Amino acid sequence: MMRHLLSAADLGRDDALLVLDTAEQLAQVADRPVKKLPTLRGRTVVNLFFEDSTRTRISFEAAAKRLSADVINFSAKGSSVSKGESLKDTALTLQAMGADAVVIRHGSSGAPHMLAHSGWIEGSVVNAGDGTHEHPTQALLDAFTMRRHLGDLEGRRVTIVGDVLHSRVARSNVLLLHTLGAQVTLVAPPTLLPVGVETWPCEVSFDLDAAVPGSDAVMMLRVQRERMNAAFFPSVREYSRRYGLDAARIDALTDDAIVMHPGPMNRGLEISAEVADHPRSVIVEQVTNGVSVRMAVLYLLLSGSESALGTTDITLPDAEPATDSVPDSGPGTGTAHDLGRVSA
Repeated sequence: MMRHLLSAADLGRDDALLVLDTAEQLAQVADRPVKKLPTLRGRTVVNLFFEDSTRTRISFEAAAKRLSADVINFSAKGSSVSKGESLKDTALTLQAMGADAVVIRHGSSGAPHMLAHSGWIEGSVVNAGDGTHEHPTQALLDAFTMRRHLGDLEGRRVTIVGDVLHSRVARSNVLLLHTLGAQVTLVAPPTLLPVGVETWPCEVSFDLDAAVPGSDAVMMLRVQRERMNAAFFPSVREYSRRYGLDAARIDALTDDAIVMHPGPMNRGLEISAEVADHPRSVIVEQVTNGVSVRMAVLYLLLSGSESALGTTDITLPDAEPATDSVPDSGPGTGTAHDLGRVSA
């Protein structure tokens, strides 16, 4: 059976902790003079992006290259997709080129699931964001960042604020943080909450001022105006006044609370410039941690190593020149842990 990371819901507690613990050890690579490991030498990772991206695409590229994988960056703009090529034909092309893993971002919800279960490709599929559905690696890096500052997330209170309706980040974070034992509260105007949100494993509030004081972490979501085809709030000023994080609200946080944002930010809308650059803000750190977490995901999916898939006690090899050889182990040969194993 294929092994993929398609949804935060596919990760059990042990799987999620395995990724986070592995990322903690792989983060040591960033402090080395030579930021490279030979783990995935000979593997090919394709970044298949049908939507614009800066942080996620560069983060996956950096992660794969630090593990010595060959990276192919595919952008829909300037490709045969603009000529009408289907997702199936694109996937078959990548399979013919020997892709071991495909990291896909697509504007249509469910595209990564289709790619993973269609039989078009044999490699692993990693969901880098599909429509308004999910973005599991963003949730993992957010949890990694919180854990570094707050310790064990069991019982911690996380408040997610803003455009939940269009946010794949919110959905993945609610699922993953619930799995890790955190208590999540969504704060948004009623028009920016999805239908059925009452079934999610979280609380819902319309009052940001009531939710902020008890929060250990406040995550602001970008207002995704490019996805809005109607007036979801009266005005930018009204939204910022009711649901924006400003200096007055950040003063109400507890001493060890942190401020997060998946990026890119709309400064002056959901978050003020002062708060974005505040010492409590860990937004830039989230970007740094994203590389480590995505290294861990690619490492666990593609290395086929018993030590990687079976335990969290991983001894990292020394950084080596690119000419050194490593044993060849095909993707999917590990048997212990399965990131996001999805039943057909």
